[in-house]
Amino acid sequence: MPEEDLVDIKFRLYDGSDIGPFQYSSTSTVDMLKQRIVSDWPRGKTITPKAVNEIKLISSGKVLDNNKTVGQCRTPFGEVAGGVIIMHVVVQPSLAKTKTVSLHIYPWRSSV
Repeated sequence: MPEEDLVDIKFRLYDGSDIGPFQYSSTSTVDMLKQRIVSDWPRGKTITPKAVNEIKLISSGKVLDNNKTVGQCRTPFGEVAGGVIIMHVVVQPSLAKTKTVSLHIYPWRSSV
């Protein structure tokens, strides 16, 4: 793989800590990056993703689509040759796992 095809990326977590940097091919998909994040997630964090679909990656203010490649997500401005790209990681647990509160409306009460 040619040297120019490799991109250094590190992932910034919610508490300011980082995972990486790691080198990726510009043909790697965002889904592949998310798989690496889940497998390398640091132990002891209060928020931990259980699956790839609980992670959103943000680069240059944009949420990245899973099917996009690293090369498609790169922005031409703000990158320094040989520099590391920082992507922010947002963990959003799936709705099925969150608790729901049911509200009961009592018609015989005048105020709730």
